[in-house]
Formats: sequence, structure tokens, C-alpha cells
Amino acid sequence: MDPAPPRSPEQFIADFFTEYTAAALDGDTDPADVVDRFHTPDIVQVADGIRLDRDRLVAHLRPVRKNLRDYRFEVEEVIADGDRMAVRMTIHATMRTTGTVTTEVFLFGEFTPDGKLRRADQLTRTVPAA
Repeated sequence: MDPAPPRSPEQFIADFFTEYTAAALDGDTDPADVVDRFHTPDIVQVADGIRLDRDRLVAHLRPVRKNLRDYRFEVEEVIADGDRMAVRMTIHATMRTTGTVTTEVFLFGEFTPDGKLRRADQLTRTVPAA
């Protein structure tokens, strides 16, 4: 039996964010367990100049669970070099009170060999409705 082929960087990113968001929305799972499943203990994520460490990511899941109703990701492109990836993706999110929001994300990330996110620098912009 042949082993499964490795995932492309695009598929890895799509899977990572889809699985992370699904786990984040699971109200039966402790938010700290969700963050620890997908991130290293020393995670640092800087999104639009706002620095989030592990504790702030855990705290961030509460409003996400309350407000996010539906989502999907479009991975536009990924450039991978070892454990680092540059990603351009679009997030389509339906929020509880504001409806659908489309956000373009530019992410520069560092992942561990087991697929956890160690460092992320993100720039985002809201894409106007068509």
C-alpha cells in the first residue's frame, strides 16, 4: 500500500484554518485546548499591529464563538520555504449582527514539523461587497 501523498502548502493552509476555526466554534471544547492543539505554547501572532500571545488567543475565542455564524476560506496563493509560509487568502465570514464580511489576509507564518503555528504576522483588509 502506498503512503498518502504529502499535502501541498495550499492544502495544508486550507486544512489548518478550516480545522482550527471548526474547533474554535465547538462550544464543547475548552478554548485553551483548541489553541494548544493548533499553536505552540510560545505562539506570537501580530495581526494588524495587535500582538496576541497564547492567553490573548484563548480569550479571543469567546467572542468568535458568540459572533461567527458561518465561514469559508479561499487560499489564493502560498509560498513555502521550510517551516515558513507566506499566504494570501480570503475569508468569507457571516457574523451574528453584521452579516457577511469578506477579508483579504496576508500572513507570514512559521510552523513546527507537527503542523502547529509558532509565529504569525498578518495584514488584513476588508474587501468591499460586490
